[in-house]
Amino acid sequence: MAPEQATQSLGARLADRGIDRALLLLIPAVAIVGLLFVYPFVYGVLISFSPENGGAWANYRDFFTDPYQSQTIWYTVRLALPVAAASLLIALPLAYRLRRDFRGKRVITLLFLLPVTLGSVVLSEGLTTIFSPSGWVNLVLGGIGLGPVSVLYSYWGTFVAGVLGIVPLMLLLLIGFFGGIDPALEDAAATLGAGRTVRFWRVTFPLVLPGLVTTLSLALVEAFAIFPSAVLVGEPNASTHVLSIPIYEAAQQRFDYSAASADATIMVLVELLVLGLLTALRTRLYRGAASGGKG
Repeated sequence: MAPEQATQSLGARLADRGIDRALLLLIPAVAIVGLLFVYPFVYGVLISFSPENGGAWANYRDFFTDPYQSQTIWYTVRLALPVAAASLLIALPLAYRLRRDFRGKRVITLLFLLPVTLGSVVLSEGLTTIFSPSGWVNLVLGGIGLGPVSVLYSYWGTFVAGVLGIVPLMLLLLIGFFGGIDPALEDAAATLGAGRTVRFWRVTFPLVLPGLVTTLSLALVEAFAIFPSAVLVGEPNASTHVLSIPIYEAAQQRFDYSAASADATIMVLVELLVLGLLTALRTRLYRGAASGGKG
């Protein structure tokens, strides 16, 4: 009885302080996150200030004073934002259509999820075959009298590979968010005379907007870390010289983990800036959508 009384007294003490003892179940999860994510990140930031020579800020000074490295920020943002936006434009209508059951839904879902099973390396290698001068894309275009398309080893090759890799992930998330909306809400709006467009913007969109921005945020994180396609089907020394490339070069080619950590820290800060702006935009959009729905 003593352990049970002790447990009860602990619960009583937590309740007196306004703490739900069920929150104690979060301790293992917090510990895992701390060990696997927080500690490596803090350690990486600390060693970024410990270069072999030049002082604590030498890695960051070298990065921003070298145009070849500093321009990777622009190249990364210029690639990540359009890839995430294009992926959203493709995944959103698909997820909206797949929110309800219909014949062929499983087959369509499996087809769009296939790139996830392939991985970015296999996907990029496949693009080199599909879009080659003798690939089926150019063969089809030549058969109908159109000129060949050249997207390989350029910005557009990485763009296509990025979209193909991110759309399935966004589709999975959005299907879940749309599935969480009660269909009775749309049906009730339809009985009141609301058309399909009005139902989407006044009923569905305000409800799915938080999940939509969450999905877009995760897509941006994935696009910021793009690497295999930037090397295999892009221009790693020019238009697709993204932030992940100098990180790889510093860590795996020069074995300069301090510089690699500094480059990774810069990438994280740029990501946080973009995600912060996106969160602020979500707040404004959500308020606008909610006020529009009231009107």
